[in-house]
Amino acid sequence: MADPFHTTRWSIVLAAGGDSQTDASSRALETLCQTYWYPLYAFIRHRVGDEHEAQDLTQAFFERLLEKQTLADADPDRGRFRAFLLTACNRFLANEWHKAHAQKRGGGRQVLSLDFDAAATRYSVEPADNLTAEILFDQQWAIALIDSVLVQLRQEFADHGSEDQFEHLKMFLTGAGTSSYAAIAEATGTSEGATKVAVYRLRTRYREMIRSEIAQTVDSPDEVEDEIRRLFEVMSGKRDNSL
Repeated sequence: MADPFHTTRWSIVLAAGGDSQTDASSRALETLCQTYWYPLYAFIRHRVGDEHEAQDLTQAFFERLLEKQTLADADPDRGRFRAFLLTACNRFLANEWHKAHAQKRGGGRQVLSLDFDAAATRYSVEPADNLTAEILFDQQWAIALIDSVLVQLRQEFADHGSEDQFEHLKMFLTGAGTSSYAAIAEATGTSEGATKVAVYRLRTRYREMIRSEIAQTVDSPDEVEDEIRRLFEVMSGKRDNSL
């Protein structure tokens, strides 16, 4: 059987590497950045404090990452995209701070469409606790991963004409609700037994997709379970989840 990690997004990026990146690896890297940019924005915002400065630095970092293709800079932590991104960002903040200050807001080419208005609102409701920037980054990474999987799950249900069913059942994944199996069965026009089976299948598919999504961001199958454990740890007390 072919190694599935040969075709994951991060493996594609690493296989090409540095200045020899292919179109496929560039697209894979951009997809990963688009999915996981907010955790990095939250990290930078925690570090610098100022909203607009954090926006400038985030945009400048991704411009550098995607245009100059500095993948080799983060070695040896590049085996996981999460670790690579944080390492590369710390180096960027240390080495390129003066360049970021010199850039005019909006003056560079937008390589990613980043919704900073939504990000500012989202960041404003983060708990005002004593989290380090690194822990905040990992927590937001886990949330971004879960949100991405929920979007994919909703689409799967929609493709089968069952999006309404998903909206009723998703509470069993997120904990955002108190409805019973009987209440869900009545709302969806099925039996309580059928609802329990549907929830079991949903949770099974959810776990499969969590692992698949994580596999896109690591370079070895051995790292998947360890990454799940790490993300579960940082999510403790942040959100009820089923990793």
